Amino acid sequence: MNAALVSLEHDVLLVVDVQNDFCSSGALAVPQGEAVVPLVNQLAQRFAHVVLTQDWHPPRHMSFASSHPGRQPFDSVEMPYGTQTLWPDHCIQDSWGAAFHPDLQIPHAELILRKGYRRQIDSYSVFYENDRSTPTGLGGYLRERSFRRLFLAGLATDYCVLYSALDARREGFEVVVVQEACRAIDLDGSLASALAAMHAAGVEFA
Repeated sequence: MNAALVSLEHDVLLVVDVQNDFCSSGALAVPQGEAVVPLVNQLAQRFAHVVLTQDWHPPRHMSFASSHPGRQPFDSVEMPYGTQTLWPDHCIQDSWGAAFHPDLQIPHAELILRKGYRRQIDSYSVFYENDRSTPTGLGGYLRERSFRRLFLAGLATDYCVLYSALDARREGFEVVVVQEACRAIDLDGSLASALAAMHAAGVEFA
């Protein structure tokens, strides 16, 4: 990615869920998740505008396997909004796991957006809850500030980065996923499916 391609006025870097629970020793560790941290720090220096996001679940969130007796992490259940993968308890509000990785250093970030705080519904995308209709408000924030192109980095490529990229395209933004600064869970081939879906939606890769 050429530095000259990054506009100071209309581009924003969106750093998705670089939190302790998604890194080594975390409750829902993404393989090599912490490897993105120095890359994201370097990338952020190229942008005047940065938004950080956090998974921010209350205890007993309905996406947790522990909230469904007899179920195990990575089982699936049907929820009112569709099929939900069940996860280990993770990113519980105000916990160590929900905190940003301690080496993430982006002091000029202008917004921290928290998602997944409604107990009855999960939120992969930073734009919408998993019902695909309840907005987080990020789309309006970005439009009000006249941003046109979003660069995405963070965790995980095949879940929160994927859904955020697709929704950003649906909201009319240009989207570039900085693939080197992302890592995937890759559950049952989910990474390949995610990359194909993003390509089909017009997402670019750097």
